[in-house]
Amino acid sequence: MEQYEPDRLSPAQVAAMRRSFRNGRAAMTRRSLLRASAGGALAVGGLGALTGCGIPAAGNTKGGVSAEDHSAKEKVVNFSNWTEYIDVDESEKHHPTLDQFKKRTGISVKYTEDINDNVEFFGKIKPQLAAGQDTGRDIIVLTDWLAARLIRLGWVQKLDASNLPHAYTNLSAQFRNPDWDPGRAYSYVWQGISTVIAYNKKALDGVEVKSVSDLLDNPKLKGKVGFLSEMRDSIGMTLLDMGKDPGKFTADDYDAAIARIQKAVDKGQIRRFTGNDYTSDLTSGDFAACIAWAGDVVQLKADSPDIDFIIPDSGYMTSTDNFLIPNKARHKTNAERLIDFYYEPGPAAELAAYINYVTPVDGVKAELEKLDPDAANNPLIIPDKAMAAKSHAFRSLSSKEETAFEEKFAKLTGA
Repeated sequence: MEQYEPDRLSPAQVAAMRRSFRNGRAAMTRRSLLRASAGGALAVGGLGALTGCGIPAAGNTKGGVSAEDHSAKEKVVNFSNWTEYIDVDESEKHHPTLDQFKKRTGISVKYTEDINDNVEFFGKIKPQLAAGQDTGRDIIVLTDWLAARLIRLGWVQKLDASNLPHAYTNLSAQFRNPDWDPGRAYSYVWQGISTVIAYNKKALDGVEVKSVSDLLDNPKLKGKVGFLSEMRDSIGMTLLDMGKDPGKFTADDYDAAIARIQKAVDKGQIRRFTGNDYTSDLTSGDFAACIAWAGDVVQLKADSPDIDFIIPDSGYMTSTDNFLIPNKARHKTNAERLIDFYYEPGPAAELAAYINYVTPVDGVKAELEKLDPDAANNPLIIPDKAMAAKSHAFRSLSSKEETAFEEKFAKLTGA
């Protein structure tokens, strides 16, 4: 990886500038694309109880269909990921961490940015998986709810812990025990996604914002508030504000959260529901405050001193994107070696410095400080214990709940 001199931009700032120049605005990344859709969406579990210093035994024993492993003879791994979701050099032609992996192991990585949407990608690979065929991919990265679906269907392979010593040891406690993959038998986290409250200091004009209640109820913010069009984030943050656990809420709790947001909509408190395009509303001041994704806030703060964030006392929502190895993948061992590589503090730090998501790897801070001290001390990238303790997740939904809840939220947002 290139060396950055003290008087030059940090890796994170360089990455942000590249994205801005290429796309016409900042933060045109993984967050810019649809993160979830109706149809069996499930969310990552919260802080899981651990046994000893390792990961507890998996509760899901369904297992996928293994295939003959060609890793020893074919030194390659086929890796499908989202757009703008990995480190790149200034030439835009190389991924430094993947180059390091090849140099160390002799394994080439065929890296493809062909995931633009969870539902779309599922439709692309479903026929092959259902037919028991190789998708041509050894690693895919999917959001927790879709990862849960593939595990439930038995379409991904159980991981071999002996090939994952760093992952086994360094996975953060925050992500160790999701309800859809207890003990991480089939998945490991690529990156975490946190939902917070962001604000524009100038647009607030002295108004204090500390909670979702402030967003929904303070008349001084009327018409200057944004909520996300992602149901689990907006409803989850509202449930937390109401004193309800998003991991254990009832249908009545959900309806109460819908009603609370609807009241704010009816009185014009909420300007609109957005995807990633809230970033332009926030920087322009059209939004004084909004529900936001932490990765965006890191980028926006680097560009504007007026942008900042708060973590409500009630907590915040977290989800994950996850490594999975599909059934019939030809290079399972090679894939596991690559997954494990990203759980070493060095490569994990280089990745975090570029993309600014929540790193799932313990022990990264010291390495990240060498690359970007600001990122190393940013709780949106490396949560401290106090912040991790405030992390909550949206519980798994039954098919019936999924349909009903998404319909109610769509009616609320006018989708």
